[in-house]
Amino acid sequence: MPISPERIVGADLMDIHDKVVAGTRLSFEDGLRLFKSPNLTAVGYLANIDRERRHGGRTYYVRNQHINYTNICNKFCKFCSFYAKKGGPAPYEMSLDEVKRRLEWHKDVPLTEIHMVGGINPRLPYQYYLDLVRLVKDSRPGVHVKAFTAVEIVEIARQGKVTIEQALADLIEAGLDSLPGGGIEVLSDRVHEELFGRKLRGEEWKMVARAAAQLGLKQYATMLYGHIETLEERVDHLIQLRELQDETGHFLTFTPLSFHPEGTELEHIEHATADDDLRTIAVSRLMLDNFEHIKSFWIMNTVPVTQAAIWYGADDVDGTVHEYEITYKDDDFGNKSQALTRDNMIRMIEEVGRIAVERDSLYNEIVRDDEPVPEPKMTALPMAKV
Repeated sequence: MPISPERIVGADLMDIHDKVVAGTRLSFEDGLRLFKSPNLTAVGYLANIDRERRHGGRTYYVRNQHINYTNICNKFCKFCSFYAKKGGPAPYEMSLDEVKRRLEWHKDVPLTEIHMVGGINPRLPYQYYLDLVRLVKDSRPGVHVKAFTAVEIVEIARQGKVTIEQALADLIEAGLDSLPGGGIEVLSDRVHEELFGRKLRGEEWKMVARAAAQLGLKQYATMLYGHIETLEERVDHLIQLRELQDETGHFLTFTPLSFHPEGTELEHIEHATADDDLRTIAVSRLMLDNFEHIKSFWIMNTVPVTQAAIWYGADDVDGTVHEYEITYKDDDFGNKSQALTRDNMIRMIEEVGRIAVERDSLYNEIVRDDEPVPEPKMTALPMAKV
C-alpha cells in the first residue's frame, strides 16, 4: 500500500505539498519555511516531485574544460581564494599562446563546452577578450563558448570605451555563445557592502543580464551560499532571479554554489553541511518554477552529496571540468585532479539509480555511436509517486 504524502511531508508542510502538486508558485514565506523546516526528507521529497515531473530520472552532464585566464583582480572580494595576493596564489595572466596550449591538452576528448572566467585585470585590453574567444573557436571548431561573468563584461566594456550592449555584440561576433552566472554571489545590498563592495550591485548585474537577453544570449545563474547571508536573503535572491526570468526568459540553469572558506578572509566560517547543500538545492528547485534546470556542482558539493542531490531536485551535475582553478579539491573517486572522466560521470549518476544523459550547453542530448555506454551499476530506483 503506498505511503501517503502526509506521512512523508508532515501536516505542517502539506499546504506547500498541495501547491507543488498543483504547480502553484511558492511565496517568500513558503521558501523560508522550507529552509527552516527540520524535516530535510520532506523538503527533498517535494523537490523531487517537481524534478521528476520535468525530467523523470534523466540527469545531465557535459564534457567541458574550464580556462581561468588570469587571477589578477582589483575587486578584493573577502570570500575569494582565487585572486593573486600576498601569501596566496602567485599572479598570472595567460597569453593567447598559453590558452591555445591548454586547449590542446584535451584534443583527444570530444569537449562540447569551454567555460572561461577570470579576475578583473585592468591590464588586459579590449582586443584580448575578442581574440581569446576567436582563439577558442578556431582551436575547437563547433565548441560552445561560455565565458565572462557580468563583472567581466563591465570591465571589457570599460576597456573598449563602449556600451555594455556593444561589448556583448562584439563578443558575440567573435564567437561568444552564453554567459556564466557568477559575479553577483547574493542579491543583497548588505552582503555586497560587507563582502564584495567593489563589484557590481544587484541592479547593475541585472542590467547586464537584460542586455544579454536582448541580444539573444543565453545565461546561467548562481548563488554563493554558506557565508554571511541570512536565509531570508537566500529566498529573496531566488525570488529576484525568478522575477528576472519572468521578464527575460533567457536563463538556462540555476546552480547553488557552496562557499569554501579556505584561503579567504572568511576562514573562520565553517563549511556548509550536507544538509544545507541538499536543502538549498531542493528549495531552489521549488522556488524557481521558471528555471528548467537545477545543477549540483560536484566539485563544490562533493560527489556523494551530488549523488544525493539528484534525488533532491537537481537534474544536472555539471561536467568533466578540466582545469578548474577557482576551488581546489581532490575528487571522490581518488583522482588527484579537478576532472572526472565520462565513465566517472556516468558511474556517479547511475549508481544511485538515475539515467545519465550527455548534453551540450543548451541541453540538447548528445549520442555518440563510437562510445558505448558503460553498464549500469545497479537497477534504477523507483521514482516518487505523487
